[in-house]
Amino acid sequence: MNAPTTGSPSPAPVTLVGCGPGAADLLTLRALRAIEQADVLVYDNLIGEDILHFARPDAERIYVGKQASRHTLPQEEINALLVRLAQAGRRTARLKGGDPFIFGRGGEEMDALRAAGIAVEIIPGITAAAACAAAAGIPLTHREEARSLVLTTGHGKPGADEPDWAALVRPGQTVAFYMGVSNAGEIAAQLLRHGMAGTMPVAIIERGATPRQRIHAATLATLVARLSEAGVKAPALLIVGNVAARVADGR
Repeated sequence: MNAPTTGSPSPAPVTLVGCGPGAADLLTLRALRAIEQADVLVYDNLIGEDILHFARPDAERIYVGKQASRHTLPQEEINALLVRLAQAGRRTARLKGGDPFIFGRGGEEMDALRAAGIAVEIIPGITAAAACAAAAGIPLTHREEARSLVLTTGHGKPGADEPDWAALVRPGQTVAFYMGVSNAGEIAAQLLRHGMAGTMPVAIIERGATPRQRIHAATLATLVARLSEAGVKAPALLIVGNVAARVADGR
């Protein structure tokens, strides 16, 4: 009789799951299946209990959420954690708010996993711009007002190049700023400096498409004051453009 083989388990795949804006009923069916089948859930700040409860009772949960200036784990350690879990043979679902590849650092995690020989599946999710705009009744594109859409971040990596501000003030487009609350003063100043009118409408959407959603109207000139007056906290999205005029303050 042959002796049983021993040794390290074969690496398990890792699934990067886009969970949308946080509401469980906005998950895709593929995302739901990945959550139900996972041995381990590695999840972010925007993943609520109503999503986590779809996991198996025996599934391990590991929180690695990031908030402004408060990171449970640096990104490099999250990458290493995912590699370790996969190498231990544990099927891992990495749950990310919105879409993994739109300001979700999913590309960095995928690269680290593939470099370690780990198979990776990507499940797209509803990104914040689409979710927040829909919740506020804002068409991000419109034949008469916005022929193009720009998704950008208001909170770049330290030392990174400045945004192309001149490109962001082109007429006929909508600009959605992710993670822009803490840097709203600089965003407004740069857009004004590069020629955008102070009367340009801005929609401020906190925790869009969730029960805690709040929506505020401003203009580029009043943005900073409106954020302070309303006590806006992250996560929030800024939508800049003529389409944002559809927001009725206090909705």
